[in-house]
Amino acid sequence: MSHTHVAATVAGVDVPVADVDVREARLRDAVPAAALPRAGTSEGRQLRRWLTQLMVTERVIAAEAAAAGLTTAGAPAEDELLPGNSARLEIGSVAAAALADPLTRVMFVHVTAAVDVAETDVTAYHARNPLRFAPPSDAGNGWRTATAVAPPLAAVRPLIVEHLRGAARRRAFRLWLDARRAELVWLAPGYEHPGDPRQPDNTHRH
Repeated sequence: MSHTHVAATVAGVDVPVADVDVREARLRDAVPAAALPRAGTSEGRQLRRWLTQLMVTERVIAAEAAAAGLTTAGAPAEDELLPGNSARLEIGSVAAAALADPLTRVMFVHVTAAVDVAETDVTAYHARNPLRFAPPSDAGNGWRTATAVAPPLAAVRPLIVEHLRGAARRRAFRLWLDARRAELVWLAPGYEHPGDPRQPDNTHRH
């Protein structure tokens, strides 16, 4: 079987190269040229690999959501799952981009529903980071300054739990997604993962 016109398959269903072309063209129409690598360069090929990763991820999510009987109903807001840049770095750029889709966010909630944090982890985190959630002090005249007094655990426990649970849920979703892609996705030569050390454009230049 020839895969000349196929960038990837998801559960045996083709992702045509033409679809990657369309996705790239749409991106280049929406983003200033200076912000993207030129087509045909090593960096341009890496962009296409990244777009392919996003496209197969979207298809994996769609298939898994259909199997679980999920819809976009009740999807949380994106910033509830990714409250900042550090959260996006934790989960990875492809998963973070996929979470712009409400169906992915519903799948995130479904996959991570049982994830929680132990009280020992909360206590240990507070011991290591006693000022992490300390409110700023009022220095007068409208100025606020960092406090040097650690709040008691009871005062900041809900914030620590939210912080640790969020990180644990992102890790659980990333691991689940990695496993499902490994099971369902085949990538054609030239459309490997951008970080695959076996593909020729994955080089470090200093």
